[in-house]
Amino acid sequence: MRIKTISAGAVIFYWENDRPVYLLLRAYRNWDFPKGEIKPEEHPLETAKREVAEETGLTDVIFYDNVTETPPYGKGKVAMFYIAEAKTKDVFLPISPDLGRPEHHEWKWLPYDDARALLNERLKAILEWAHQKILKERMPNS
Repeated sequence: MRIKTISAGAVIFYWENDRPVYLLLRAYRNWDFPKGEIKPEEHPLETAKREVAEETGLTDVIFYDNVTETPPYGKGKVAMFYIAEAKTKDVFLPISPDLGRPEHHEWKWLPYDDARALLNERLKAILEWAHQKILKERMPNS
């Protein structure tokens, strides 16, 4: 499959009671992580940071060097995901200038098993990757 579109985003976690909880966004029936298309001349990490702010309102976020990507899906899409730690759970869904409404209908902070239950197979693999990295490297919870 020829890759036509590359997007970048983040698996966002927050330390709660000494365990990571994950931010998921819902658009219609689909739960996802914040992500969007990479603009020309934009580095994927910059795209991920921009999309997180645009889709969640979160700006106090630490992005780690860890990155992975999905296999091609849909009509040649690939999504790259970074791991990012939120310092606050204060999410809001900003109005998209293009849509005139928020891009998503709902958001939730969920523990791993609950988050995994809402995701499709492609995104379950991304969540599993991030969860293992977070636990193994014990990313700071300060």
